[in-house]
Amino acid sequence: MIDQAPALILLIPFLASIIVALVGFRFRAVCYPLVLLGMAGSVWASIVTLLSVLEGGVIRYHLGGWEPPFGIELRIDGLNALVVVVVSSVSLLAAIYSKRTVLAENGDKVSQFYSLFLLLATGLLGMVLTGDAFNLYVLIEIAALTSYALIAMGPKRATLAAYKYVIMGTIGASFYLLGVGYLYIKTGSLNMVDIQEQLVARDLAGSPAIMVSFILITVGVWIKMAFFPLHAWLPNAYCFSPTTSSCILAPLVTKVMVYVMVRMMLTVYGAEYTFAHLEWSRIIVWMAVLAILAGSISALGQTNLRKMLSFLIIAEVGYMVGGVWLAEEMGMVGSIYHIISDAFMTLCVFLFAGIIISKTGKTDLNALDGMFKKMPLTMVGFLAGAFSLIGIPPTAGFFSKWYLIQGGINSGRWEYVVALLISSLINAVLFFRIIEIAYFGVKPAEGHDHHHSDGHDKISEAPLSQLIPLLGTGVLLLVIGLYNKDIVAVISDFLSSSNLGSGIR
Repeated sequence: MIDQAPALILLIPFLASIIVALVGFRFRAVCYPLVLLGMAGSVWASIVTLLSVLEGGVIRYHLGGWEPPFGIELRIDGLNALVVVVVSSVSLLAAIYSKRTVLAENGDKVSQFYSLFLLLATGLLGMVLTGDAFNLYVLIEIAALTSYALIAMGPKRATLAAYKYVIMGTIGASFYLLGVGYLYIKTGSLNMVDIQEQLVARDLAGSPAIMVSFILITVGVWIKMAFFPLHAWLPNAYCFSPTTSSCILAPLVTKVMVYVMVRMMLTVYGAEYTFAHLEWSRIIVWMAVLAILAGSISALGQTNLRKMLSFLIIAEVGYMVGGVWLAEEMGMVGSIYHIISDAFMTLCVFLFAGIIISKTGKTDLNALDGMFKKMPLTMVGFLAGAFSLIGIPPTAGFFSKWYLIQGGINSGRWEYVVALLISSLINAVLFFRIIEIAYFGVKPAEGHDHHHSDGHDKISEAPLSQLIPLLGTGVLLLVIGLYNKDIVAVISDFLSSSNLGSGIR
């Protein structure tokens, strides 16, 4: 069994999605347990795989016994072993949370919703594991098609948001595919490691086709991760989708695409080509600075809770892209560590937003009026996510910002450091505004007096199926923060094995 763990990470949720689709519409009650089983199996297989990578180094799993470069290879090293544990755990926590909300929001489509949910998780896990550039495109499309459907299941405005996402996402995927086509023409291979060997062996660094492929792939991935100014699809897609959809999409989609960018830069093109041959890091770090400031400042103007959090995701994408392109080891460590911590931070605040929306039926910040008295445990869970996004120690968010700022200082990119600090201050303003409303209540001038009679006072604590994932995520944020040295050790091992020294300072 353990030898097959890399394939089981994908197969268990994939098979579960087929069973849910076949059986679920007749027997609605089996959907939820099947989703939990499917995601729990994936988490188990991910942890087994991570432990065997830490013990024995890189795992190469050949699907169907076909050797690469002809067959598809799952290649698992320290980097994606960590990320795949994160993706499967976040999906499991979102699945636990979904028990009541899916019935409330998509009552007649429960089996379809869960089938898509599991397929999305399968696509994202596959994107992290695959060692084949074309196979990655197929998995990006699986994840994208399911996410369009999961967003469109929301109320009326969700359909339009999903449509916008379909257009942007298709352009992004087409760019990526064209880039892979150029690579295949020049190297004759689709296996990621093999492509890099061919690039070095044939000395293709100066080839214009390789540069075009790099631009196409990078822009395609940027559209998919909503890197400013290619972010237009994201705020409405995550704001108007069903709450369970946003709890899996918001934490994972952008983070997995950042991982794909890192994987393409280091494994396919190599650090030397990316950082030394293409001298783009200066421009891209400035773009990241713009992304951080644009996302944070846009969040300040929002009164809708989920829309505010969606703009924060755009700023977080800027953190990670900037950290990678600092071309400095500490920045790269910080970015990869931030993929992990940001997945759980975003999950935490979106779970909280989902609980508030399902309890009050409102989406604006005034819905939080006096929530510390009514839902103390929910607010404690929220505080863990908020403090982590602000960067208060000992949460995960503090350490990822610490490494990113260190990378910025080491590479002398002060504009990046300043942008990170400004963004943290804006996060503090945003979250303390929420804490103020939840603790002291809305001022009578803002909140209309009639809202005391509409059952707002009868609000009680969230049900266990929603509290467990929220508080569990809060605890995980502390654990990831406290064990930051061990996680960073795994990331640094990966970076030293992928010849990073040749390309970066």
